[in-house]
Amino acid sequence: MRANYIHDLKTWEEEFEFFTEVKVRFSETDMFGHLNNTVPFAYFEFARIEYLKHLGFMTNWTTEQITKIPVVANLQCDYLKQVYFDETLRIYVKAAHIGTTSIDLHYLAKNENYEICFTGRGTIVQIDKNTGKATPWNEKEKQILHGK
Repeated sequence: MRANYIHDLKTWEEEFEFFTEVKVRFSETDMFGHLNNTVPFAYFEFARIEYLKHLGFMTNWTTEQITKIPVVANLQCDYLKQVYFDETLRIYVKAAHIGTTSIDLHYLAKNENYEICFTGRGTIVQIDKNTGKATPWNEKEKQILHGK
């Protein structure tokens, strides 16, 4: 494993609990018939939103009363196995590190044979949508993110 955010693959993999499935569409493949290298980032976005909804975060973020919103600060993908049209992938997500205003999320994609196809990580930062400045997670949000 060459990803610098994974120190012990077995332990890292076992820490994932949440996943969502995606089906590779024809339009997501390139002229060689495999998944275009930009598509995993869209899968990460889909899985991230489903994960945050699962935690109860996405219910109010789109209302006018809420001033705190999540934004992606960075995103990385490491490709391990080719993926083809019509495959079903499980995209796993976990909060690997929770900071004052940010979360480092890790991603794991497995095919129908439970083989790792790609991994990833990314940081989202909670900002005030009026000022654009980072704003801290409150204690309740931190507890949810820690799984308590």
